[in-house]
Amino acid sequence: MEQHPPHPAVAPAPVTTGDTQAPFLELLARGASADAYEQPALVARAEGATPARIAALEDAKRLALGVREEMEGRRRREAELSALFETAHDLAGLRDLDAVLQAIVQRARSLLGTDVAYLTLNDPPRGDTYMRVTEGSVAARFQQLRLGMGEGLGGLVAQTARPYVTANYGQDVRFQHTRTIDAGVQDEGLVAILGVPLMLGPHVIGVLFAADRRARVFEREQIALLGSFAALAAAAIDTANLLTETREALGELERANEIIRDRSGVIERASDVHDRLAELVLRGGGVHDVAAAVSQVLDGTVEFTDADAALSEAVEVSRTEGHAVRRGPDWVAAVAAGGELLGALVLRGQPDLDPVDQRTLERAAMVTSLLLLARRSASEAEQRVRGELLDDLLDARDRDPRLLRERAVRLQADLGATHVVLAARLETAGADAEQEAAARRRLWSAASHLAATRHGLAAARDGGTVLLLPLRSGGTASDVAAHVAKRLSAAIHETVTVGASAPVTELVTRPDTAAVGYAEARRCLDALRLLGRAGEGAAAEDFGFLGLLLADSRDISGFVARTIGEVVAYDERRGTDLVRTLDAYFASGMSPARTKDALHVHVNTVAQRLERIGRLLGPDWQEPARSLEIQLALRLHRLAGPDRH
Repeated sequence: MEQHPPHPAVAPAPVTTGDTQAPFLELLARGASADAYEQPALVARAEGATPARIAALEDAKRLALGVREEMEGRRRREAELSALFETAHDLAGLRDLDAVLQAIVQRARSLLGTDVAYLTLNDPPRGDTYMRVTEGSVAARFQQLRLGMGEGLGGLVAQTARPYVTANYGQDVRFQHTRTIDAGVQDEGLVAILGVPLMLGPHVIGVLFAADRRARVFEREQIALLGSFAALAAAAIDTANLLTETREALGELERANEIIRDRSGVIERASDVHDRLAELVLRGGGVHDVAAAVSQVLDGTVEFTDADAALSEAVEVSRTEGHAVRRGPDWVAAVAAGGELLGALVLRGQPDLDPVDQRTLERAAMVTSLLLLARRSASEAEQRVRGELLDDLLDARDRDPRLLRERAVRLQADLGATHVVLAARLETAGADAEQEAAARRRLWSAASHLAATRHGLAAARDGGTVLLLPLRSGGTASDVAAHVAKRLSAAIHETVTVGASAPVTELVTRPDTAAVGYAEARRCLDALRLLGRAGEGAAAEDFGFLGLLLADSRDISGFVARTIGEVVAYDERRGTDLVRTLDAYFASGMSPARTKDALHVHVNTVAQRLERIGRLLGPDWQEPARSLEIQLALRLHRLAGPDRH
């Protein structure tokens, strides 16, 4: 038998560096998590790769993880340096020591990722240290703590000028525990604490802390970072002291020299307006608050105004030159940002303005522009987000309920509550398309503001506006519609008509709930306009039997209850025949004489029953429109069950 030589074995493909490193480079490029770096080797093993290739992948993985760790470290150091730079910048423009110290504590807490950060200052006359600034604290007793020198971790740092750290303060015997300190720490729930001294030269003036409500080991780099913030805090305090001493020196020079006193007065006014403007910005003040603050400082009257025709030339000059300009006895400073003219500040009653005061007016104009832009940006952003969420509720069929709930929570809206869908439309047509579009924007803006205050949603839709508002306990859709129509009409000084749906639930779990409610609200809106009731707000329940046609669900029992429910309930309580009498009365052409024959009772009995019915249904029950609804309700009542009479 002929023998054939065996086929030579196929040599495995050589393992190249590029083949093994490529997947890890891709993971590095897209910033994948550390767990993702295990995947290439796992896939290779599943595919039966050679041991050499798997070993090469493991080597490449270790190298890539090392690079990733280095990159993470660099990013972390960049964030730390950025925070330190921002804090140093705040320190350079120091006006409010508390604000700077608060910023230091906030940034320290953020960068170290702790639950709480706080700062204490030494009180030499009392020989202890007291809490000055806290961030993340919730316990009142902790926020008012005073630590004796050497007591607790903080007292030991203040006494020794050395940083101390503990992974579990309650179980750490290195520190002198006291009942007051331990009670405050327990109230706050703190476990791991890091404290570093605030040094001015060789002297300790306080302690900066970072703490967690769980056991934790602080790394050396974190201790060094907190120390850097402590150095900035000490510098801030020192700068504040120097500023105080400088102000005192200026006061002494002011009393010694008239010229210096005048110039110092100007500087003080500038500092005052700077402080006031900064305070206004921090507490969210408005444009008119800025004008009022500058009026007090400059001893004149400052007004914010649009760039009308009378001031247009002066405003344009101020905008071009970037300075306040004089116009007759007044001074005008343009309020502009990014090439957009937003208005102007006009100072009246101060024709001879000092250069420093002129600069103060210009600074106020700049702050005004920032406030206007910030308000506009924040308002527009929130309105867009609310509108987008409502659009998704109305249109999206494949949405993720969990994501919808999360988006709603961020907007302080509870989609699990009962809501009313409302359709609002302007009734006053603009002189031209541009004016009509502007009126619609005002309607959307007013509706968005109303929705935000009521924890609801609003969006522009179909030439009008749709709102989704929560239904308060005891309220009705009719009440909500009437209230919204009144509020929107007053807000934009135009006639606004509003139709409302019946109360809706399951907005997230049922994809068509909002869309069905909106369709019902639009039908009610159209009915109001056809009935000549523009400017009103109503729901299906306000249209009587027409409401059965307008509503998405035929609430027959509700219609019967609203129309003749009092009479039915009276019969059930007293065992009377008012419903049967009412039915016979209408069947007899509303004739008491024929009614008594149909019922086989005396005519006086019929009269007494009709009088009782009138008291239950109201004096207008025999009016044509009302009697039509009552007769329809009687028929529906008969159809709802067997004849009991």
